[in-house]
Amino acid sequence: MPRPPRCRRICGVPQVDTFCPNGCENTEPILLTLDEYEVIRLVDSEQQTHEQCATQMDISRSTVQEIYESARSKIAACLVHGKPLHITGGNYRICGGQEAAHCGRCCRMQRANTEKPNKKCKGDSIMKIAVTYENGQIFQHFGHTEQFKLYEVADGKIVHAEVVDTNGSGHGALAGFLMQHGVDTLVCGGIGGGAQAALAEAGIKLYGGVSGDADAAVSALLNGSLGYDPNVHCDHHDHEHGEAGHTCGNHGCGKHSCH
Repeated sequence: MPRPPRCRRICGVPQVDTFCPNGCENTEPILLTLDEYEVIRLVDSEQQTHEQCATQMDISRSTVQEIYESARSKIAACLVHGKPLHITGGNYRICGGQEAAHCGRCCRMQRANTEKPNKKCKGDSIMKIAVTYENGQIFQHFGHTEQFKLYEVADGKIVHAEVVDTNGSGHGALAGFLMQHGVDTLVCGGIGGGAQAALAEAGIKLYGGVSGDADAAVSALLNGSLGYDPNVHCDHHDHEHGEAGHTCGNHGCGKHSCH
């Protein structure tokens, strides 16, 4: 499994997260991650150097360069091809004014505006976990997932859960689907190398090779006892299932069947 990218520090979420040219309501949007948005904000709006941006986001200068080039390319595609832009997902943590010594003027202002006297801000992050889902169980073939169960977690506790349909999205499109829903963590059964790479690029942490009850798996993840396979792989996920292929329904693609 690819090594997950380092978590990027951002000051806050954008006030407006969707831009749509006239007449493009039914067009597939281009997804700009929050860390890409933050680099654009710091470099192009705040006029910071890449080195200053790297220090503020707690990442390397070369990573800033990569994020900046990716973000500019996406914005250019929106302008040239008239596509909508949606800011969502990514691998980040929100400072929220709690790291103002490192994050600069904008975070100091935010903290001054949001802190109340004699009240300590916790600064705990909010997680959004997705589980491949079927009838209460973890579905074992990521690329054929028809439903995800999404869990919102705050202060280490589940505060909301819902089941969402993928509407026919498959393999490569599922990473974008999860990004659109703000997911940062995925629990699943079998998953191919291409999908793993797409998840890593989207900044979504993967816990693969897991089977059993979906709710129990999330509870185990939160208390640090989830058993998963960091090297999960399913060879037949990397190509189309032809007539000569085999189906995951016959044997499962969890932690022992497709390795």
